[in-house]
Amino acid sequence: MNPFELPPNSASADWLMFAAILLAVGLGIAGFVIWFFVLRKTAKKRRKHRRNRHHRKVNPTLAETGGLPPLRDPDQPPRGA
Repeated sequence: MNPFELPPNSASADWLMFAAILLAVGLGIAGFVIWFFVLRKTAKKRRKHRRNRHHRKVNPTLAETGGLPPLRDPDQPPRGA
């Protein structure tokens, strides 16, 4: 007779199987919780973050440039014509 073999119909075999499955599930959940709260945060800290550089805008708004230009004299033609 094998020393690890229990009689199939005994109540102790049912409780032993229940305890083994409960222990396996508990260890799996504990491992996931430790990974989620401890190890995952250290992996995030290793990432490089780029700085937010402030570049000049290609097409600034009128408010950024100082507003509208002065009114043009209606008798004088535009400069480019």
